[in-house]
Amino acid sequence: MTLKIVPIRPEFDAEICQIIQSVGAEFGAIGEGFGPSDAEVLAMSQHYREQDRSAYFVALLEGKVVGGGGIAPFAGHTDLCELKKLFLLPTSRGHGVGRALSEHCLNFAKQQGYAKCYLDTLSSMTQAIKLYQQLGFEHLTQPMAGTEHNGCDVWMLKSLN
Repeated sequence: MTLKIVPIRPEFDAEICQIIQSVGAEFGAIGEGFGPSDAEVLAMSQHYREQDRSAYFVALLEGKVVGGGGIAPFAGHTDLCELKKLFLLPTSRGHGVGRALSEHCLNFAKQQGYAKCYLDTLSSMTQAIKLYQQLGFEHLTQPMAGTEHNGCDVWMLKSLN
Protein backbone atom coordinates (compact mmCIF):
# COMPACT_ATOMS: atom_id res chain seq x y z
CA MET A 1 0.00 0.00 0.00
CA THR A 2 1.21 3.47 -0.87
CA LEU A 3 0.99 6.01 1.95
CA LYS A 4 1.62 9.71 1.43
CA ILE A 5 1.45 12.35 4.16
CA VAL A 6 0.92 15.88 2.88
CA PRO A 7 0.07 19.27 4.40
CA ILE A 8 -3.65 19.98 4.39
CA ARG A 9 -5.04 21.97 1.47
CA PRO A 10 -8.52 23.49 1.09
CA GLU A 11 -9.66 20.65 -1.17
CA PHE A 12 -9.17 18.21 1.75
CA ASP A 13 -11.24 20.22 4.26
CA ALA A 14 -14.63 18.56 3.65
CA GLU A 15 -13.24 15.01 3.78
CA ILE A 16 -11.17 15.69 6.89
CA CYS A 17 -14.17 17.30 8.60
CA GLN A 18 -16.29 14.25 7.81
CA ILE A 19 -13.59 11.85 9.07
CA ILE A 20 -13.09 13.78 12.32
CA GLN A 21 -16.82 13.92 13.00
CA SER A 22 -17.57 10.29 12.08
CA VAL A 23 -14.63 8.86 14.02
CA GLY A 24 -15.46 11.15 16.94
CA ALA A 25 -19.01 9.76 16.94
CA GLU A 26 -17.64 6.20 16.74
CA PHE A 27 -15.83 6.75 20.06
CA GLY A 28 -18.46 8.93 21.76
CA ALA A 29 -16.63 12.23 21.29
CA ILE A 30 -19.76 14.21 20.52
CA GLY A 31 -20.67 17.68 21.74
CA GLU A 32 -18.99 20.38 23.76
CA GLY A 33 -15.62 19.47 25.25
CA PHE A 34 -14.54 17.18 22.41
CA GLY A 35 -12.26 17.99 19.45
CA PRO A 36 -14.76 17.06 16.71
CA SER A 37 -17.01 19.91 17.93
CA ASP A 38 -14.31 22.60 17.58
CA ALA A 39 -15.13 25.28 14.99
CA GLU A 40 -11.76 24.75 13.27
CA VAL A 41 -12.92 21.32 12.05
CA LEU A 42 -15.01 23.01 9.35
CA ALA A 43 -11.96 24.65 7.71
CA MET A 44 -8.80 22.96 8.93
CA SER A 45 -6.60 24.31 6.12
CA GLN A 46 -7.50 27.90 6.97
CA HIS A 47 -7.15 27.40 10.73
CA TYR A 48 -3.67 25.88 10.50
CA ARG A 49 -2.50 28.36 7.86
CA GLU A 50 -3.30 31.22 10.26
CA GLN A 51 -1.35 29.80 13.23
CA ASP A 52 2.42 30.07 13.60
CA ARG A 53 4.40 26.89 14.31
CA SER A 54 1.44 24.69 13.49
CA ALA A 55 0.50 22.31 10.71
CA TYR A 56 -2.14 19.74 9.89
CA PHE A 57 -1.22 16.75 7.77
CA VAL A 58 -3.43 14.50 5.67
CA ALA A 59 -2.79 10.78 5.20
CA LEU A 60 -3.44 9.51 1.69
CA LEU A 61 -3.59 5.74 1.29
CA GLU A 62 -3.58 4.69 -2.37
CA GLY A 63 -4.46 8.33 -3.13
CA LYS A 64 -7.54 8.42 -0.87
CA VAL A 65 -7.88 10.62 2.21
CA VAL A 66 -7.98 8.26 5.21
CA GLY A 67 -7.21 10.62 8.08
CA GLY A 68 -5.12 13.41 9.46
CA GLY A 69 -3.35 14.85 12.45
CA GLY A 70 -1.76 18.11 13.47
CA ILE A 71 0.57 20.04 15.72
CA ALA A 72 -0.16 23.43 17.26
CA PRO A 73 1.17 25.50 20.17
CA PHE A 74 -0.46 24.58 23.47
CA ALA A 75 -2.16 27.35 25.47
CA GLY A 76 0.36 30.07 24.68
CA HIS A 77 3.47 28.04 25.59
CA THR A 78 6.55 28.46 23.41
CA ASP A 79 8.11 25.07 24.20
CA LEU A 80 4.95 22.95 24.45
CA CYS A 81 2.80 21.81 21.55
CA GLU A 82 -0.25 19.61 21.23
CA LEU A 83 -0.86 16.65 18.95
CA LYS A 84 -4.29 17.56 17.62
CA LYS A 85 -7.16 15.82 15.94
CA LEU A 86 -5.43 12.64 14.86
CA PHE A 87 -8.29 10.63 13.40
CA LEU A 88 -8.23 7.71 10.96
CA LEU A 89 -10.97 5.91 9.07
CA PRO A 90 -11.56 2.39 10.46
CA THR A 91 -10.37 0.79 7.19
CA SER A 92 -6.94 2.43 7.51
CA ARG A 93 -6.24 1.33 11.08
CA GLY A 94 -3.77 -1.46 11.76
CA HIS A 95 -1.68 -0.70 8.66
CA GLY A 96 0.90 1.66 10.20
CA VAL A 97 -0.89 4.82 9.06
CA GLY A 98 -1.39 6.13 12.60
CA ARG A 99 2.25 5.53 13.48
CA ALA A 100 3.52 7.19 10.30
CA LEU A 101 1.20 10.16 10.76
CA SER A 102 2.10 10.55 14.44
CA GLU A 103 5.82 10.36 13.70
CA HIS A 104 5.43 12.92 10.90
CA CYS A 105 3.65 15.29 13.30
CA LEU A 106 6.25 14.79 16.04
CA ASN A 107 9.11 15.40 13.60
CA PHE A 108 7.44 18.65 12.56
CA ALA A 109 7.13 19.60 16.24
CA LYS A 110 10.85 19.00 16.78
CA GLN A 111 11.69 21.09 13.70
CA GLN A 112 9.60 23.91 15.16
CA GLY A 113 11.65 23.84 18.36
CA TYR A 114 9.08 22.40 20.74
CA ALA A 115 10.50 20.55 23.77
CA LYS A 116 7.35 18.62 24.73
CA CYS A 117 4.13 17.44 23.15
CA TYR A 118 0.79 17.06 24.96
CA LEU A 119 -2.31 15.21 23.87
CA ASP A 120 -5.70 14.41 25.26
CA THR A 121 -7.87 11.52 24.15
CA LEU A 122 -10.51 9.08 25.32
CA SER A 123 -9.96 5.82 27.18
CA SER A 124 -12.16 4.14 24.53
CA MET A 125 -9.43 4.81 21.93
CA THR A 126 -7.32 1.89 23.13
CA GLN A 127 -5.37 1.36 19.88
CA ALA A 128 -4.39 5.03 19.78
CA ILE A 129 -3.30 5.02 23.43
CA LYS A 130 -1.16 1.93 22.84
CA LEU A 131 0.50 3.67 19.89
CA TYR A 132 1.11 6.85 21.89
CA GLN A 133 2.78 4.80 24.64
CA GLN A 134 4.99 3.08 22.05
CA LEU A 135 5.98 6.53 20.76
CA GLY A 136 7.10 7.57 24.25
CA PHE A 137 4.07 9.44 25.57
CA GLU A 138 3.54 9.07 29.32
CA HIS A 139 0.25 9.25 31.16
CA LEU A 140 -0.63 12.30 33.25
CA THR A 141 -3.03 12.16 36.19
CA GLN A 142 -4.96 15.24 35.07
CA PRO A 143 -5.25 17.52 32.05
CA MET A 144 -2.73 20.31 31.64
CA ALA A 145 -4.00 23.79 32.48
CA GLY A 146 -5.32 25.37 29.31
CA THR A 147 -6.75 22.26 27.66
CA GLU A 148 -9.85 22.96 25.59
CA HIS A 149 -11.30 19.45 25.73
CA ASN A 150 -12.80 18.76 29.14
CA GLY A 151 -14.60 15.70 27.76
CA CYS A 152 -11.37 13.74 27.39
CA ASP A 153 -10.31 11.33 30.14
CA VAL A 154 -6.74 10.44 29.08
CA TRP A 155 -3.89 12.97 29.06
CA MET A 156 -0.36 12.26 27.90
CA LEU A 157 2.95 14.09 27.51
CA LYS A 158 6.12 13.31 25.57
CA SER A 159 9.56 14.88 25.69
CA LEU A 160 10.80 15.71 22.19
CA ASN A 161 14.47 16.07 23.15
